[in-house]
Amino acid sequence: MTDDGAEVANETPTIAARTAFRRFWPLTKGLRKPLLVVWVCTVLAALAETKAILLFGDLTDHALQKGSLAAFWSPAGTWLGVAVAGAIVAYLGNSLAAWVTERFVLRLREHVFDHVQKLPPHFFQRHRQGDLLSRLTSDVEAIETMVVSGLVGAASAAFSALFYAAAACWLRWDLAAATFVLAPLFWLAARRFSGSIKDVSRAGRVADGAITSVVAESLDNIVLTQAYDRRDAERRRLHREATAWFRASVRSVRLNEAYEQLVQVIETVCVLAVIGIGAWEISTGRMTLGQLLAFSAFLGYLYPPVRGLAQLGLTVTAATAGAERLIEVLDARPSVTDPPQDTGTGRPDGLVEVRDVGFRYPGADRPALDGLSFSARPGELVIVTGPSGAGKSTVAKLLLRFYDPDAGDILLDGAPLRDFPLARLREYVTLLPQETLVLHDTVRANIACGRPGASDRAIEAAARAADAHDFIGRLPDGYDTRIDPSSARLSGGQLQRLAIARAILRDSPVLVLDEPTTGLDASAAQRVVQPLRQLMGGRTTIMITHDLGLAPAADRILVVGQGRIVETGRHDELLARGGLYHRLYRAQADTAPDRAGFAAPAATTGEAYPVPGQETPTVGLSAPGYGYPTPYAPAAP
Repeated sequence: MTDDGAEVANETPTIAARTAFRRFWPLTKGLRKPLLVVWVCTVLAALAETKAILLFGDLTDHALQKGSLAAFWSPAGTWLGVAVAGAIVAYLGNSLAAWVTERFVLRLREHVFDHVQKLPPHFFQRHRQGDLLSRLTSDVEAIETMVVSGLVGAASAAFSALFYAAAACWLRWDLAAATFVLAPLFWLAARRFSGSIKDVSRAGRVADGAITSVVAESLDNIVLTQAYDRRDAERRRLHREATAWFRASVRSVRLNEAYEQLVQVIETVCVLAVIGIGAWEISTGRMTLGQLLAFSAFLGYLYPPVRGLAQLGLTVTAATAGAERLIEVLDARPSVTDPPQDTGTGRPDGLVEVRDVGFRYPGADRPALDGLSFSARPGELVIVTGPSGAGKSTVAKLLLRFYDPDAGDILLDGAPLRDFPLARLREYVTLLPQETLVLHDTVRANIACGRPGASDRAIEAAARAADAHDFIGRLPDGYDTRIDPSSARLSGGQLQRLAIARAILRDSPVLVLDEPTTGLDASAAQRVVQPLRQLMGGRTTIMITHDLGLAPAADRILVVGQGRIVETGRHDELLARGGLYHRLYRAQADTAPDRAGFAAPAATTGEAYPVPGQETPTVGLSAPGYGYPTPYAPAAP
């Protein structure tokens, strides 16, 4: 079980192939007419092949056996015309089938990815990242095999088998009946192998996801691996998962190869039976050599589609293992949904009220919050602190509606958060998370994701306000320098200032800061303090932090313990009481970095901050329709 109470994922449920097919078939909407065209092309191609085989028998009897060149030209010309027509039809059908296939894969991948983005945080704690990546790639392709390629293959094999069987019966129905008796052997063989192939395919897909997870986790923690010399340990982890994949893959190959060889033996028995009976028929004068060769050709063409239908059953069975893993993801429900209709009346002022809120994480044995109540007004800084595990970060998750409370309510300007569409709510409430989130993109794009479509001037103004413009200018390509989460170009403090610039650009009335100085040394934290002060000006700010060096600047401090507010007041008041806050503050008094500048207005010179006595500059960073600029001067003390 994880820290927030999420349980480890259970074993993937087992479902029938028919159930999996019905689950994903609706995604072919809009692709069914092209699929029908593909099937028509399949029918025409099968007819062309059937006609070509009949022409081969005619050539044998009238041209080859009699040695007549005159009898050659007419059927030869017809055969060539049929071959060209069949080739054109087959090309069109196969090209269209490829388009439908890839379109379905694209649609399914987007569908699953969109669903995953709506899932709550505990879902991602229950599933390894590498395993989810595997489900979004190889498992998606397996479903395509079942829903699209499987249908096309089944149609092709079925029509081909039907036409070849009909032509064989037309040539010699008695000989055809004798050979058809052996056809059920293909189905019996496929049935015998299907269960084992599904089991080994499921094991292989799980192992493949585990390998991806180990590699992703090892690369994400490469510093830990190298610093603690964990190379052997990581190699053993990979070897363990790769061995499971190796065993599943080898067993899968063996099963498929055993099936293929068994089918080859069955086909050989069928062909020998036909040749033996045909030889006897020719000796009695009831059959010509051309008819026997044509019949043998039909048989040679007939058994591959019959075998293909049986093999298709095995392929679909194996693909079901991938469908099971993807359905498990799609069956995970988002913890919150949009209201039936948006009743919003415009941008709120930012009054936040938390009323008697209770919340328990899914699967947890105790509540994270229990009867929590407080309010925060525009222009006010409220700090939420307390020991680890007290429920502080849960407050941030509820304010952003990653979850909804089990009891009580949270209101924004008097309206319950449940009444806000998620997109609009998260436009009004900006989160500056504990972990600095960085896109694998340019500095400009990283800042602009706070408000897509922002102008270069607005982006630069936000960077200046966040004290980031100077170090950005020293990067090789300035704002167009590409960075990523593991980039060595920027320090932790510089990345945090980029995040602050992003939040400034977003210009939300409510700001939630989750441990804004975590992981920064005293010097880096001090550089972040002034931009934070700029960011908070005029907004409702709720700061979740262990760093009580920031507390003297707060209008109110909430001390949370076991999901409840146990103390509330200003810094000096709480110290005088000698309670939990006093103990927490004194415990870090000797080690906490100096945050004196946090409470003071920005008074440094330079472009980023206003000079006392001058007019407070404003920059129009408000979102369209909000109607007022964002003040970059600090709030009045």
